[in-house]
Amino acid sequence: MLPNEMDSETLTSPVNALNGPTHSNTGGDRTLSGYDYHLPEDRIAQNPVTPRDSSRLLVVDSPTSHQHRRFRDLPELLEPGDLLVLNNTRVMPARLYGYKSTGTPVEVLLLEEQENNQWLGLVKPGRRLKPGALIQFTAPDTLKGEPLSNSTLRARVLATDEATGGRILQFEAAPGTSVRELLESYGQVPLPPYITQSVASPDQYQTVYAEESGSAAAPTAGLHFTEELLDRLEAKGIKRAFVTLHVGVGTFRPVEVEDVTRHQMHEEWVQVPPETVEKIRETKARGNRVIAVGTTGVRSLEGAAVSGELQPFCGKTDLFIYPGYQWRVVDGLITNFHLPKSSLLMLVSALVGRDRLLDLYQEAIAQEYRFYSFGDAMIILPAAKTGV
Repeated sequence: MLPNEMDSETLTSPVNALNGPTHSNTGGDRTLSGYDYHLPEDRIAQNPVTPRDSSRLLVVDSPTSHQHRRFRDLPELLEPGDLLVLNNTRVMPARLYGYKSTGTPVEVLLLEEQENNQWLGLVKPGRRLKPGALIQFTAPDTLKGEPLSNSTLRARVLATDEATGGRILQFEAAPGTSVRELLESYGQVPLPPYITQSVASPDQYQTVYAEESGSAAAPTAGLHFTEELLDRLEAKGIKRAFVTLHVGVGTFRPVEVEDVTRHQMHEEWVQVPPETVEKIRETKARGNRVIAVGTTGVRSLEGAAVSGELQPFCGKTDLFIYPGYQWRVVDGLITNFHLPKSSLLMLVSALVGRDRLLDLYQEAIAQEYRFYSFGDAMIILPAAKTGV
């Protein structure tokens, strides 16, 4: 795979304090091979369903039981006063195509904006893009094989980023023009590499509440929501609040070590605003539940709960959650089905148990659920949470 200002309470340093949660030694829970499963290729969803909330929903409602429902049934599964926390990141048109001066085609996936028009990006072919190389980008409607000599978007490779294997790119932009503005003309919304036959429009890979641009991939659990469903949830008294986590290599980077405790998550930018913290505190105080929408929502909230107490936060997190994690904020989770051996699978296992989750995945496969980004969803209700 080429795979905002806050008030004075905001934490501004990286989440170094997040090493606090302890993890129990539970044998297979700590081994990469313990998170493997076989998925038939035809179970990988290539296109989203229409309407969005007609997707299937595997409801995990107790330590031993589950139901098969539709996502539109969500208001029946939650209680008035519960709080949904959604990630309002917006996917950038982050995939760029261009050429070296030699005519060699180049593909770039931008991950993170830095200073002075510098960006971190994954590049292909990486071996041919050494420091000093100049890339000239073409617009999506340009005939492939014909680089534009008068292209207005160019970048030079400054350095290799050791943490990601990507490159630091220095973009050349006219004074007063931002690279983000140029991405609207030159970039494409990137789909994951396992989606190879999609006819989805770019808007179908955005949540209906996407607002803060900066993500290299969609927070896919949120793709099932429609405006109508959000209205129905609100009418029942189910509250909502927002966080922002810009999805990057930390979310989709594969785990490559057999001892998963040695896996190092790459940092991703997070914002948990004061109003969201206040809504969560109010929800807990009246005895209702906090339901995170997506693993990015989980990492945002748990990452901001420094020393066990949730605080407003704006910064980066490298929090890695796997079985044995001591939960601080999240009571339940809405999530899609994840790749084998992924950090996302480990996070969900921490909530419901690895053996139970893999059994549920086998049930979903047998029932012909659709998997991954454009696939169906699962909700783990608080009564099914490990240790409850």
